[in-house]
Amino acid sequence: MQNSPCIFVAALCLLAASSALAERTVLQARASELDPAAREHPEIDFTFGTAEKPADLEKASVDLSIQSRGQLVIWLMGYNDELFVRLNDYGLHAIQVHYANKWFGKLCRPTPKDGQARGDVRLEAATGQDHSPELNLTPPDGMMERARHFLIWLAEKHPEGNWQQFLTEDHSAVRWDKVIISGSSHGSTTAARFAKQVQVARVVMLCGPRDQDQDWQALPSATPAERFFGFSHVLDGGWAGDHYCRSWELLNLNQFGPIAEVEKAQPPYDNTRRLISTADVGGSDKQAHSAVTPGKNTPKDPAGRYLYEPVWRYLYTHPVDQVGLPVPRDPDCNHN
Repeated sequence: MQNSPCIFVAALCLLAASSALAERTVLQARASELDPAAREHPEIDFTFGTAEKPADLEKASVDLSIQSRGQLVIWLMGYNDELFVRLNDYGLHAIQVHYANKWFGKLCRPTPKDGQARGDVRLEAATGQDHSPELNLTPPDGMMERARHFLIWLAEKHPEGNWQQFLTEDHSAVRWDKVIISGSSHGSTTAARFAKQVQVARVVMLCGPRDQDQDWQALPSATPAERFFGFSHVLDGGWAGDHYCRSWELLNLNQFGPIAEVEKAQPPYDNTRRLISTADVGGSDKQAHSAVTPGKNTPKDPAGRYLYEPVWRYLYTHPVDQVGLPVPRDPDCNHN
């Protein structure tokens, strides 16, 4: 089925399947137009861009032909339509927000001042609240408030999408109990740090989390540990330094089953929270890192289908109360 031309209404772009009843819909708006209190922070490349080339676009999608699960995925990296198509097919609403995420490589340099420093920066970027002396954000700059304003706009512009279900009745806050916070790499690490602070429905961490010089992963967690799901490729550089095994165990994910190799197992993978892949990625650590998110580097079967289709569905929809049996920590994993 081919998509109809893009229809612009103010800041709105609807991309709907050409049918009597619109099915999958993609919407976008600029964060700077949704909240006048939003600010730029050029010191960390957190800017709005220009009218011709906006840097603050936020996107959302939903498929009204699929029965809704009543949950919203907030994605903490750049918009990935191939991922969002799948999330919508699972019955999930999904949004990607513009927030202060370009600090990596600029702050906590040359080394973090302590074992919480990167986590504190991540938490301030996500909440807009004062957690780090290295940032000077306010709530309108953080992911939480950007998501709230975007959802208010979506509820007004696309009421048939039922976006208001993810807001409190007075629209003063996001219903975080209905949110799956997710990201890849840098974004998955921030998702995990945020979920330590704010209870969410689920955390999906693709090629992450890392922050190998930090220990915030072991902090008490507002989100129960069984709600964290991780997936990475064994050739990813995060394995060479034990970054993933360390973070996953500090998050206590070994309490819910052993690491499962997806090529040798079938869903529900013994209900574990730790999934790995050994699929052919040409021996490239960079390709391995991005392979676990839908895209050009993701391995395919002979028919051209992504190998990880069942893995992604599991990560985002497996019941959080179904858990595997606990296993000991891996003695070969460096936890220091």
